[in-house]
Amino acid sequence: MAKWTPTHEAPEPLEGPVVATITGGTLLWFVLFLVQLPFYGWFDDHGHAWWVWTCLAGAGLGLIGIWYVRKRDAAIKRDAAARGARPTA
Repeated sequence: MAKWTPTHEAPEPLEGPVVATITGGTLLWFVLFLVQLPFYGWFDDHGHAWWVWTCLAGAGLGLIGIWYVRKRDAAIKRDAAARGARPTA
C-alpha cells in the first residue's frame, strides 16, 4: 500500500473570541447543573444521577479552560507587543 499524502496545504487555524467562548460554555454547564439539581431524586431513582455530576464536571473543567485560555491570550498579546516593539534589522 502506498502512503497517503495530502494534495493541498492545511488551512491556517481559526482564531476567534476564545475566552468568551470558553466562559460561555462553562456558564452553560453550571446553569445546567443548577437546573437539574432540584430533580436529583428523580435522576437518582431512574439511574441517571451521572447527568447531574457530568454538568458539574463540565463546569469545573471549564474553569480550568478559562484559566488556560486567558493565560494563552495574554501570552499571544505579549508576543505581538514584543514583535511590534523590536527594531527590524
